[in-house]
Amino acid sequence: MVTPLGCGVETTWKRLIEGDCGIRALTPQDLKMNGFDTETQTYTYDQLTSKVAAIVPCGTNPGEFNEDLWFNLRFIGYALCAAEEALKDANWMPTDPDQKERTGVSVGGGTGSISDILDAAQLICEKRLRRLSPFFIPRILINMASGHVSMKYGFQGPNHAAVTACATGAHSLGDATRMIQFGDSDVMVAGGTESSIDALSIAGFCRSRALTTKYNSSPKESSRPFDCGRDGIGEGSGILVLEELEHAKNRGAKIYAEIRGYGMSGDAHHITQPHADGRGAILAMTSAFKQSGIHPKQVDYVNAHATSTPLGDAIEANAIKHIFSDHATSGALALSSTKGAIGHLLGAAGAVEAIFSVLAIHHGIAPLTLNLSKPDPVFNDAFMPLTASKEMPIRAALSNSFGFGGTNASLLFTSAP
Repeated sequence: MVTPLGCGVETTWKRLIEGDCGIRALTPQDLKMNGFDTETQTYTYDQLTSKVAAIVPCGTNPGEFNEDLWFNLRFIGYALCAAEEALKDANWMPTDPDQKERTGVSVGGGTGSISDILDAAQLICEKRLRRLSPFFIPRILINMASGHVSMKYGFQGPNHAAVTACATGAHSLGDATRMIQFGDSDVMVAGGTESSIDALSIAGFCRSRALTTKYNSSPKESSRPFDCGRDGIGEGSGILVLEELEHAKNRGAKIYAEIRGYGMSGDAHHITQPHADGRGAILAMTSAFKQSGIHPKQVDYVNAHATSTPLGDAIEANAIKHIFSDHATSGALALSSTKGAIGHLLGAAGAVEAIFSVLAIHHGIAPLTLNLSKPDPVFNDAFMPLTASKEMPIRAALSNSFGFGGTNASLLFTSAP
């Protein structure tokens, strides 16, 4: 796992449950405008209305992402780093050809390398097209993260890359689960990756009014899921090793949790806004429960998509109330959005938050929601997002991920069998 809270599951999880925040002030150097002069970089930075970002800490200290050790394209490097940690933890480094053929990769992303596209466009403007790298196209393809993971380890099973905006990570995990269920593989290395801290991406999200502008002077307060003051970008990668249950048991693998349900839906409504009645979220959650055989009352924790947007957070909260009914409104259901700590990791969000849900089950701790000082009126005294991490038995957890274009995914996890 690579997140704005640090590099590695242990580092990220510890900081998350302790209430740390990985969001900081954006600097001109963060914009990755290598092909532009200093004046243009400064002008671009000054024009951005939002100047906060959830950026992976880089360096050589423990818990930092060491750029020198990984592929020089961030979204691929993050995936390689997270995949190595997951594979080592799973003790799955097969050398047998048959095992490699039965191991696949499903790592998606949201935008790829937008900074490379910006630099290439600058070459065209300057009539220096002959300077364009012959590797330009491979550098911007989303599936290159999956490709590089498979090439590094020789995995010849299904090689897949979902591209479904903010639901990418969840879809990658769900699709990988079905590949195992359908018999296409025994093991899948699955998740999402993203590196979208660059001038063009941030400018685009600013223009779509998807980024906060009120907290440039206090960046750690900027991501405020479910809060009345919310008005909402981040980067990282989350990778899990998924394995057919009997295959895992037979080799004595460490099992954190079991994926029991995977639900998908489409809003069929608007390119960026969810339907007001939350039908897409309701359909995705309903589908996950139907597939799992689990009743909503058996779920103890929900990791909400809640991106700190005025419309989306309230709609999701109402959809959760619809699904869980009195189980939610009685206070029996723990609810939080971890985006207050890490921002919105776009294509990596669903996978990172799935890991948080799995760790919540494994450790018996539901993580908190940062910056929730004035909850949205949709909540009441009993149905309220956690504002402090809570130790509790967690038998099952649901993780929601919803994306632009009305694409929705819900993943349902239960404790290890």
